[in-house]
Parts: sequence; C-alpha cells; structure tokens
Amino acid sequence: MKITTIGIWGGYPNKNEATSSFLIEQDGFRCLVDCGSGVLAAVQNYTELKDIDAAVISHYHPDHVADIGVLQHAAMVGMQLKEWRTPFPIFAHDRDKAMFDSLSYKGVTEGVALQADQPIEIGPWQVSFCETIHPVYCLALKFTAGGKSVVFTADTEWKEELVAFSEGADLLVSEANLYEKYVGIIKGHLSGKQAGELAERAGARELWLTHLPQYDDPTEILEAARASFGGPAQFAAIGESKNL
Repeated sequence: MKITTIGIWGGYPNKNEATSSFLIEQDGFRCLVDCGSGVLAAVQNYTELKDIDAAVISHYHPDHVADIGVLQHAAMVGMQLKEWRTPFPIFAHDRDKAMFDSLSYKGVTEGVALQADQPIEIGPWQVSFCETIHPVYCLALKFTAGGKSVVFTADTEWKEELVAFSEGADLLVSEANLYEKYVGIIKGHLSGKQAGELAERAGARELWLTHLPQYDDPTEILEAARASFGGPAQFAAIGESKNL
C-alpha cells in the first residue's frame, strides 16, 4: 500500500498547492481521497488522471469537493477519447442528497453511497468508516489490506470513538487545524496535541498531520503533536509517499 500526499491545507490552498488530499495505491489500483481545490492539477504530478480508478469523499465542504466538477469534465473528455473506464466511481455518504446526486454526471461519473456502519471493498482494500464531529456530516476512513492499515480522520474535533477506530494503524493521517489556544473555541477540528493523543492512545505506528492552517506558525502544531505522541510524527509533505 502506497500513500502519497497531494495537498495539506484546510479551507483553501496556498498558492500553487492544494487542499488536503491523498492518493492511495495498491496492486495497480489508484484511489483519490478527497478532491478539493487544486487537487486535480496537483495529482497529475504523480499519476495520469486516466489511471485513477476511484475517488472517496469524506464530506461536502468545498475544500474536499471543489474539484469534483473538473474531475467530471476530465472523465467526459477521457470517455470521448476512449481513454477512461467509465462510469468513474465517486464514493461518498448520501446524507446530503443534492450533493450526493451531483456526483453522478452524464454517465461518466457515478456516486456510490457510503454508510458509516457498513464496511465495503474498494479495489484491494476493505474500507471502514467512523462518523466524526464536524459542522456537516463527515466520515473518517480506514483502508486495510494485507494486514496493513491507514486511517484518515478527515475533519473532526475530538471524538472518543476515533481511538478504537484508529487502533493499530500503521499510518494515522490526522487533521490538525487548530493551535492549542483555539481548542474549545473553534469547533469541528483537532489541535496538534489532540492529534498526537489520538495516535498515542490508538497505538498508531506513525502520524502525519494535514488540513493545516495558513496563519501563524504551524511548527507549534507539530511540536504539540510530538509532545503527546511517542512515535514518529511529521507534517504530511506534498509529494512524499509512504509504503506500508
């Protein structure tokens, strides 16, 4: 299993970069995790668009879905050129009917509904879900294959159930959008310390921090995570890959 960082920002991307997104690959199958602003351009540094087999969306905030429309246009062009396998599946929850329905487009993409309590197979992975605490309905994701697992918290504030959900993860990719001074003030997100605590209590082997803020000094977030997690912790680095 190979995980590549496509973007790391929350809310909106820094110049020439992308919001939080990852490419996960195994046995020739490629899956895009979230598709927000700048993602479709950025992911082409690591793969041809036609070689991506599926996308999974954690929730419908723009920094996670803004590039779905251009993904659909790419799929349409690819279908016309007979270069894409269509319909291209986009996995997401259906709690927001209008947004879910928009994932299916002219036969070139197809929305596939996810349920929090129903693990499914996507390519070579068993994928399971955990509801998070966020202003809109959102799902954390766990990809498992060959005895290895990676967990993406997506957007969330502290939720005790995420500890068990993340238990034993070989890689925990956690949002860390808050400086400690904003915990309890800004809702729906984790601080670096909380991300580290989640990794520590879950027994994760490694921690990557994503969905970062563009203001102040994010190294404070990383230092707080490292202070609460005994294993290796780093910012998810754009273009960096991890093989599990």
